[in-house]
Amino acid sequence: MELSKILFATLKEIPKDAEVVSHRFMLKAGYIRQTASGVYSYLPFGLKLMDNIRRIIKEEMDRIGGQELLLPVLTPKEIWEETGRWKDFGDEMFRVTDRKKREFALSPTHEEIITDLARREIKSYKELPQIWYQIQTKFRDEPRPRSGLLRVRQFEMKDSYSLDTDFEMLNVSYEKHREAYNRIFKRCGLDYAVVKAASGLMGGRKSEEFMAFSENGESNIIVCSSCKTASNSEVARCKLDYEKKDSSPLAEVHTPVEGTIGSIAGFLNVEKSSLMKSILFIVDNEPVFALIPGDREIDEEKLSLVWKEKFRYASEDEIQKFVSAPKGFISPLNNSMKVYADISLEKRNNLISGANRKDYHYTGIDMSRDLKRAVYADLIKINDGDRCLECGGELKVQKTIEIGHIFQLGTKYSEAMQALFIDSEGQRKPIVMGSYGIGLGRVAATIAEQYNDKDGLKWPMSVAPFKVSIIPLNVTEDKQMNGARELYKNLSDIDALFDDRDISPGVKFKDADLVGSPIKVIFGRSFASENKVEIALRKDNSKQLVLLEEAETYLRKTIKEELEKNNAL
Repeated sequence: MELSKILFATLKEIPKDAEVVSHRFMLKAGYIRQTASGVYSYLPFGLKLMDNIRRIIKEEMDRIGGQELLLPVLTPKEIWEETGRWKDFGDEMFRVTDRKKREFALSPTHEEIITDLARREIKSYKELPQIWYQIQTKFRDEPRPRSGLLRVRQFEMKDSYSLDTDFEMLNVSYEKHREAYNRIFKRCGLDYAVVKAASGLMGGRKSEEFMAFSENGESNIIVCSSCKTASNSEVARCKLDYEKKDSSPLAEVHTPVEGTIGSIAGFLNVEKSSLMKSILFIVDNEPVFALIPGDREIDEEKLSLVWKEKFRYASEDEIQKFVSAPKGFISPLNNSMKVYADISLEKRNNLISGANRKDYHYTGIDMSRDLKRAVYADLIKINDGDRCLECGGELKVQKTIEIGHIFQLGTKYSEAMQALFIDSEGQRKPIVMGSYGIGLGRVAATIAEQYNDKDGLKWPMSVAPFKVSIIPLNVTEDKQMNGARELYKNLSDIDALFDDRDISPGVKFKDADLVGSPIKVIFGRSFASENKVEIALRKDNSKQLVLLEEAETYLRKTIKEELEKNNAL
């Protein structure tokens, strides 16, 4: 395309809320423009970027036998009520009412819609397995849209669904998607890990996330430096070895110091790990204790998996109301409140916690003896340097961005919505399902997060809106313009960009680096004197002088080699 004819405008002033690299550069380079909070328009450069990501996804989904559909965004309330998610989605779901007062959702996902289609169309085991997919707009009412395309309210997603006769076949479909996702993200040039994850609101029995490494990541994953096992922080566990001691009698001691872990441990001359943090929460309007070792921090994301209902920390007034003691001196001993304890506390003894009155603590707490009602769950945050539960290796916490998520749904939706088929013995059985998602905008932004420098974007060849930027430095010089235009026409099949604007060379160079085309072809002084063009690679700024008659061959070879590096042909 000729740059003078494209909707293209760079920004000098970037909005203050554009904090992450991808957001700043995609605004500055004219890829996107914000319409409202969490809602963006894609300009021509941005749309071509998305088209290239979309093409890769479609090719890999077709490769595993996927059939493309297009499901509605506007979906009736009744379908969501069948699974209970009309209520469960809460404020995250956009809801609208038509002129006849019927309620609809702007779909945040499509499990119910695909299940409704399946129960209408699938009758026999002979029609299974199936893989159906779509690339469709979704809506989620994010409370705090931020980070450009990373957290938005309107977004484009590839979601696919496998339909099988049994769980053995579901494993096959799941593995097909897992391999397809690895090929997709490799072709996009992303540095990522596949991690164990929680299923959350989606439900099901197995779930994995594809997490791309980024300093601006909003999620943490835990990676073992030895066995390379990776897990989402929500499900990651570590090996904790506490010294085993003989049980002591429960006793009450005077602790006239500030009720912090450090103060109590110092006053009693014990390790922080000998203390037990007793934290009071309000869960579904009821007080509930969470217990963790004194040297650890609680992980609220793990709590959300345990309790599912809405929860919050109890206020000081509520602590006084339910326990009659100030914060720092409370515990679940001698009261009937529900108790959830971290699994590392199971069978521990000689622990110390509040005695439910100011300036006093219990010592000699034995979990098996004194807190038999405790329910054990994984509640603690993982720290750098913790030990791997599998091999004992050192764990590292790394920031990441979620780019894909795959679920084994099983029969959760098919049972709720009666999506049944007749098996080979004439029995009616629920379809066994899987769900698999990729957010296209998140992928685009994550690539930008991983491929940039101080001057702008550095797109991998496979997704770049334009693989080559052809830049004549003097548009009034006929030889330059004729040579540049001829090369541009010869490269029309590989997305070449012809900067035919009558502006200074400095601005052309600056814009070319900002928009991130992998290759620049410069018609300058060397062309005038030697008929040579300068070919510069954006990824490392390496440069090569090439005769014009050899330039096309050289460029095609370079592009092919770059695509092959990510197996992107």
